[in-house]
Amino acid sequence: MDFVLGKDCKVYCGAAGTQLSGLAELSTVRKAGLSAEAGEADVTTRANSGWRATAATLRSLSAELEVVFKPGDAGYETLRDAYLGGTSVCLAVLTGARDSAGSEGPHGDWAVTGFSRTEELEEGVVVTVTAKLTSFTAWVEVGAGS
Repeated sequence: MDFVLGKDCKVYCGAAGTQLSGLAELSTVRKAGLSAEAGEADVTTRANSGWRATAATLRSLSAELEVVFKPGDAGYETLRDAYLGGTSVCLAVLTGARDSAGSEGPHGDWAVTGFSRTEELEEGVVVTVTAKLTSFTAWVEVGAGS
């Protein structure tokens, strides 16, 4: 049975506008999640036989990352600086390495809209980052032989 384990997924990070090959792996990620949604338009007509009709409109994509705090980590600093400066950061949230066949996920520029830190007594310090897509580059799909 083929499946993907979360430990094999990758998040890549860099300055806004960076191509996938130029992004660095954000190796301190402990947990990552994506949430995709679309707005809705009511397109019901009398011809729908009493059934409501809905069309998808604008889509949105957000990512939530749990990053283990490591002083001096370039990826952490990129996310922190984007949050503090109100600037975008380039992210690719993939199901595997960017050169691994079968890997997929979004690549684009994101606004860091949430940045919170948890300091539990018997755990490493964790920063939870919320990022929302501002400029979609591509849905990466790595084919065989890539």
